[in-house]
Amino acid sequence: MAMPWNEGEERMQQLMHVPERGNPTATTLTPQAMYLLQRAPLLAIGTLDSQERPWTTLWGGQTGFSEHLGGKMIGTRTLVDGEKDPVVQALAGGATTNGEMIQGNDKMVSGLTIDLMMRKRVKLFGRVLAASLGEAKVQVEGDEQQQDGVPRAQHQLQLVTNIEQSLGNCPKYLNQYELKPTLVTSKLTSQSPSLSAEAKTLISQADMFFLTTSTPTDMDTNHRGGPAGFVRILSDTEIVYPEYSGNRFYQSLGNLQINPRIGLVFPNYDTGDVLYMTGTAEVLVLDDAAKLLPGSNLAVKITTEEVRYVASGLPFRGIRNTPSPYNPAVRTLASEGNIKASYASCPRQSATLIDRTLITPTIARLRFSTPEGISYKPGQWVALDFSKELDMGYSHMRDDDPTSLNDDFIRTFTISSKPDEEPDMSKEFEITIRKVGPVTSFLFRTNDIGSLQIPVLGVGGEFYIERNEKEISFVAGGVGITPLLSQWPSLSEDHLTKLNLFWSIRAEDIDFVADVFERYPGLARRTQVYLTGYKDFEDVNEKIKKIDEQGATVRKQRLTKDGLNGSNKWYICASKGLRKVLLEWLEGKDVEFEDFDY
Repeated sequence: MAMPWNEGEERMQQLMHVPERGNPTATTLTPQAMYLLQRAPLLAIGTLDSQERPWTTLWGGQTGFSEHLGGKMIGTRTLVDGEKDPVVQALAGGATTNGEMIQGNDKMVSGLTIDLMMRKRVKLFGRVLAASLGEAKVQVEGDEQQQDGVPRAQHQLQLVTNIEQSLGNCPKYLNQYELKPTLVTSKLTSQSPSLSAEAKTLISQADMFFLTTSTPTDMDTNHRGGPAGFVRILSDTEIVYPEYSGNRFYQSLGNLQINPRIGLVFPNYDTGDVLYMTGTAEVLVLDDAAKLLPGSNLAVKITTEEVRYVASGLPFRGIRNTPSPYNPAVRTLASEGNIKASYASCPRQSATLIDRTLITPTIARLRFSTPEGISYKPGQWVALDFSKELDMGYSHMRDDDPTSLNDDFIRTFTISSKPDEEPDMSKEFEITIRKVGPVTSFLFRTNDIGSLQIPVLGVGGEFYIERNEKEISFVAGGVGITPLLSQWPSLSEDHLTKLNLFWSIRAEDIDFVADVFERYPGLARRTQVYLTGYKDFEDVNEKIKKIDEQGATVRKQRLTKDGLNGSNKWYICASKGLRKVLLEWLEGKDVEFEDFDY
């Protein structure tokens, strides 16, 4: 028999315009849940403390620590941190450590049995029938802390639970970790209402956490995962994370509509450190989410009430394997410079694609017209919305294109043409693109030249070359040369003699180099071209010869630190990986860079 949706879940589904459907949660321990519970090496479990505050913890490290006892009852026996784990304290805090069994008094408990390597998880809800906390002498094979072979005293929890609900969940956003058990050697390093420095570090590096929410009659524990750093820190007492596209049941968020209290646990699989947190949550929907975390239409902001950082508090360690293919890019805060926060800088209108020139198989120049014109300065970007053309609407899973589930299909491109009119106004503009994803691939293949209309969301950026510098160095990676192209026509002859351009580009894109030097006379004489992936083909060598004749220096190698001879003022527009290396090489220099990280 299925469960009805609670009031909060219905409210969330209405807010997010989810069609009506039944709740698939089973009112029993299903065979699927029973099977995974006995074979999964990890159990996230949540409950309420004496102040009705939710907490979440993680137990396990190897299979077989939970078993079916008959009917809807399950038994769990596992090593735990008996002194600092808030869930252990809430469930068995009244027991002595001699294994005395205490009655559970039907205390609500929720769990998530999860196998990170298999990417399988099942949610559970039930009530505690009995619990005991005792000491056990144990050895863990291969544990570095047991070189002398002497068993160590550990706390062991035994728990009997009557399961009332179970529900299988999808594998999205589950980053793989291979777990192995170890001893608990915990040390409480901080406990306060605020996030300590080490707590902030753990959160900023975490690629998953587990959360528990509750109502007076129900409780839910689940997982949230993404790329490392997907949870953003707002202050010493506030964090926020984006809710990615899921099954749209909104069971956790629905509970928060009824009761805003929440409990979280952040594991560090490398060190065994663990961060416990309880507090209150605010569900941010649509514009409220986007204002704080641009690119999101749903987010959760959490205010901490109590935070515990416990070093080596987990009974396992984990080796990271493969991240989830569904992970989107990290969404940074508006206050961190997320460029999507700037999309209101010009009136909304559409740009019509009026011309496309294919320069290489993967690089093209596109020209758009706007009936009212847009105001921009050389070096700025334009934000275009391709969702009407590419968004297929909601689907639960999309294994053929997993990242598209959280793609808003909004893209920013540096404008590579100068404004046509004064003051900085143009009814036409150009962008130069590389085919690297769904939007650029669409622009390469569309046949709707002259009719394709794309909404313009705004113009922004301040990547502007200062004219009063004695000497200027610009490093470009591939199409990263575009901010310079829009500014080149306005640079005087005096400025040209100050410029040093270092351009790293793939040899297969040498036609783009030739195209740029033909369109922007004089630029070649200020340029060192570094060709990567060079192969000694006759046609490539002929093109290199022509570029040499224009005055450029062509090097058939990667850009090196020793090659960056120039001024103290540097501009960089390159891929994230190359930019990171360049910033290390140019440490101590005055560097500005184009940043599309959001």
